[in-house]
Amino acid sequence: MNKKILDTLQEIAPLNQSALLAAKKYQSSLAMPPGSMGELLEIGARLAGITGNLHNSLPKKRIVVLAADNGVVEEGVSSAPQSVTASQAVNMTKSLTGMSALAKHFGNEVQVVDVGIKCSYDCPQIINKNIRKGTASFLHGPAMTREEAEKAILIGIELAKTAKADGVSVLGVGEMGIGNTTTSTAVLSVLTGLSPDEITGRGGCITDEMLSHKKEVIKKGIELNKANKYDVIDLLSKVGGLDLASMCGVFLGAAAEKLPVVIDGYISVVAALCAARICPNSAKYFFSSHCSEEKGYKIAINELSLAPYLNLRMRLGEGSGCPLAFEIMDAACVIMNEMATFEKAQINDSYLDEIRKS
Repeated sequence: MNKKILDTLQEIAPLNQSALLAAKKYQSSLAMPPGSMGELLEIGARLAGITGNLHNSLPKKRIVVLAADNGVVEEGVSSAPQSVTASQAVNMTKSLTGMSALAKHFGNEVQVVDVGIKCSYDCPQIINKNIRKGTASFLHGPAMTREEAEKAILIGIELAKTAKADGVSVLGVGEMGIGNTTTSTAVLSVLTGLSPDEITGRGGCITDEMLSHKKEVIKKGIELNKANKYDVIDLLSKVGGLDLASMCGVFLGAAAEKLPVVIDGYISVVAALCAARICPNSAKYFFSSHCSEEKGYKIAINELSLAPYLNLRMRLGEGSGCPLAFEIMDAACVIMNEMATFEKAQINDSYLDEIRKS
């Protein structure tokens, strides 16, 4: 493995257990029945474990969108042409897509990064980190070289480090890449050992005939490339994508920088699972957002021992769940920072003693 990646993995530490326990103890003193704010309490406690502080706030939020084209589109697995990747990447910088419109409304930053867009575009607002003009079709050999996959991961790590230096409080991870439900399903199939028949979804709306074809393409690509489930970088290079690999790098980099990082939908959760397989400690820094309608999402999120906060039947991708999750995380901070304790509320909480013991 690349030395810079190994160095990053060495920096990923377990959560601060004393801060985590202090947060849970403090939550038990809040004026409410024990545990009655549910997931908001879990979020507040984990934020304490990440930052080492009992009370936290998230004033600066950024969604990092990794954009790249996937060569497997050549095999007829997508309803959209590759030109959409470049067009929508540009539109994100103008707050015209679903994710970027939400981000603008909530005051979140959006950073669009080209790691492998194939078609030309004119947009200086997009950060150019292009490794190659799209990957190759994995139906005819590896999607990319191992060195290219490592370079993509390192770009993601660097983006997380830059976010920390910029004073970002929480990151969200999104993508733009036609064909990336196919690559993500291939990667998830190898990681879990589940057949593409069990986990392949419709992506950006395809017909029944195209869905059957998509499953066959994924099966053949996996068989041809013989990717190693125990070597995630090998797996990403053979049947993954530059977007997926760089997203994996953002998740690893965020954990190394002690930055909470939000998973969006299907592509994002597979990238997060890749990061967690490379370094299990990194998963403690991941926060879910919404339940994607894509078939493999629940499998991947369960592998991470996480549960989505929302189910809005969304399946857009882009990072569209991140602005919504940020608001939920803000709510968790409000509970920790502004809710009264029993003492402050002047309520004798001795009636809860037996409940707390049990």
